[in-house]
Amino acid sequence: METQAETAEDVSPGLAAPGLRERKKQRTRDALLRAALELFTTKGFEETTVDEIAETVEVSQRTFFRYFANKQEAAFAVQEMVEARFVQSLRDRPAEEAPLVALRGAILGAWEAMGQSIEEVVPVELHMSTYQMIESTPSLLAAHLRRSMETEEEIARVIAEREGLDLDADPRPRVAAAAFSGVMRVTGRLWGAGEDISVESIRELTEQYLDHLGPALATDWRTPRPS
Repeated sequence: METQAETAEDVSPGLAAPGLRERKKQRTRDALLRAALELFTTKGFEETTVDEIAETVEVSQRTFFRYFANKQEAAFAVQEMVEARFVQSLRDRPAEEAPLVALRGAILGAWEAMGQSIEEVVPVELHMSTYQMIESTPSLLAAHLRRSMETEEEIARVIAEREGLDLDADPRPRVAAAAFSGVMRVTGRLWGAGEDISVESIRELTEQYLDHLGPALATDWRTPRPS
């Protein structure tokens, strides 16, 4: 039974705050996630067991499975949050923006706010190291590419909705989403192979490559030959 102090802590004027039980569950999930990512990035994904993750947090294996279906779900947990916030950011872009302009604004704006968002769950450096780990782990890379295709389709749906188009009748939303996703895969791979794994670094690289997307699609690349 809750005490009056706990009840007062759980509810603020005009706003129901998460209850004590929910906060405890969130802390347990965050602790399991951080332990998992730290083990994945130091020991290796395949080499890490669920038992080791649970033992690090001093909980049972059963508790781990209450929060994550498997190790792979834990590996992609923060990235899933990042992708969801990007898609929402795209939905929230000004309606008058053209598709590629909206995509650029959404991803750059998301990166600006991403540091604080990630820090609410795990240290930013740990998330960035996890991204590199995913890129270098064959089983996770395959899952990452599959997830990228699913996100690409979701982006295409959002663009079609913004433009008032039928996604199945008009190929342009999928073309735009594919071009954007291609840039993101290239910049992610280049960033992952570099030494600077900061949020600022991947944001700058992303901005640089997105700035070349329009010209790459719309102009003649060939240098004029001397007459």
